[in-house]
Amino acid sequence: MSDIEIAQQAIMRPIIGLAKEQYGISAEHLDPIGHYKAKISLEYINSLSDQQDGKLILVTAISPTPAGEGKTTTTVGLGDAMNRLGKKTMMCLREPSLGPCFGVKGGAAGGGYSQVVPMEDINLHFTGDFHAIGVAHNLLSALIDNHINHGNALDIDPRRIQWKRVVDMNDRALRSIVVGMGGPANGYLREDGYDIVVASEVMAILCLATGRADLKDRLGRIVIGYKTDNKTPVYARDLNAQGAMAALLKDAIKPNLVQTLENNIAIIHGGPFANIAHGCNTVTATKTALKLADYVVTEAGFGADLGAEKFIDIKCRMAGLKPSAVVLVATIRALKFHGGIAKEDLNTENLAAVEQGFVNLERHYHNITQHYGLPCIVCINHFTLDSDAEIAMLQQKCADLGANCIVSKHWATGGAGAEALAEAVINVVDHREPQFTYVYDENLSLWEKIETIATKLYGAKKITASAKVKAQLATWNTDYGKFPICIAKTQMSFSTNPNAKGAPSGHTLEIREVKLANGAGFIVAIAGDIMTMPGLPKIPAAERIDIDNDGKITGLF
Repeated sequence: MSDIEIAQQAIMRPIIGLAKEQYGISAEHLDPIGHYKAKISLEYINSLSDQQDGKLILVTAISPTPAGEGKTTTTVGLGDAMNRLGKKTMMCLREPSLGPCFGVKGGAAGGGYSQVVPMEDINLHFTGDFHAIGVAHNLLSALIDNHINHGNALDIDPRRIQWKRVVDMNDRALRSIVVGMGGPANGYLREDGYDIVVASEVMAILCLATGRADLKDRLGRIVIGYKTDNKTPVYARDLNAQGAMAALLKDAIKPNLVQTLENNIAIIHGGPFANIAHGCNTVTATKTALKLADYVVTEAGFGADLGAEKFIDIKCRMAGLKPSAVVLVATIRALKFHGGIAKEDLNTENLAAVEQGFVNLERHYHNITQHYGLPCIVCINHFTLDSDAEIAMLQQKCADLGANCIVSKHWATGGAGAEALAEAVINVVDHREPQFTYVYDENLSLWEKIETIATKLYGAKKITASAKVKAQLATWNTDYGKFPICIAKTQMSFSTNPNAKGAPSGHTLEIREVKLANGAGFIVAIAGDIMTMPGLPKIPAAERIDIDNDGKITGLF
């Protein structure tokens, strides 16, 4: 059966009763949205502050390929397996964006028998959080243009407005637009553009905020542009925008409770992309789960060079989180793809390709253990056409590397298929105090931070940028020098060339543009041709999605 067919046959339990039974959360602390989704109140979350934290486990992956790696599927399977073994475990995931859902990737609620449900709701609108984030973002856009139209008392330079508009859909036609056409009644003419919602700084702010007051303060710190003196920043608070924006986010800031196919509670909250943003669920969700459960399994977007690095250097640094272990997800198919095999040939046994593609896994493992300083367990996310010889080769190469490598069949059999993985993870986290190292010191210059990430993690020889970009970073060092770096680059490769598979080395990382995310508290460094507004493929996933007369959705993967 397809993922959606499996999900539609799930026997879900009312979320109110499940939350009470598993975590003692009374109904008055939950805002139900239907029978199977609920938001948890911030007041209840604050009441947990004296509870001891559980142990945090990060699930990441090798560099993604069209063959798929199954990071979310593994997160759910591992969490279900740990609960099967009697360990009180909660999963923390990101919310899917409608862009990839209707584009290439499809849904993002897990797969096979390791899913979170209700699957259709989670993938389509969910609890309205992304809608609220988009409206809050676009309210600020409207306030900027309105202020200039009514006299521009703040002396905003229309040519240096940094704040675009957003929509949660892949739409390349909106990357560069002109607004204000049609004469003076429609405002003033200027160039503008759209980003996807998951690239919005409002999304990043929501995911990093620690409460309502912090949310409002961060929203007020957003730099929307500069005055005509070419140097003085204009903040969202100068437009008195932060209060209304925070009001629009009053429910979005509350984490969402759902369940797995095996009726274990999961929190899904926030969803920045990791190739263009910081790729982690909300700090509030993770900290809440750590207070409620003994173990928390979370994931960070795309490969460990992006999601895991940003999880460590941005989220953990800001929130004071201490992960205990990392699970690195790989598939035989993906390794063969990194070994140079075409997608249509991945189902054929090819030991040479597995061996050649192993360099990608090896670098990620080295980065996790050496540069993040964390113990790492390799999970082979099993596919039905993986050969015994291929699995044996991968396990032997992992053993030669000193890595514990576990074959996991959670996709096919749910938590039962991941019990060996769960036992390995528990063995590590129960016998090790959380210790890890950041990839770079916060006292390095912004340029040195980018250079450290590129050379340490990506295997680059050096980084380059235009004189304008270098000058901008040098200027920002004075006020924002301690900010972490959020590199936006292709997820498909360690380099900026998505076709450079395996573990390319000695390349040059070009920093094309830098952006100040003052409210979020980091600097975005855009490398190569990465877009903050994706486009749809030739045959988008939307073409296979449908709904019948009974309201049953089909084609959502």
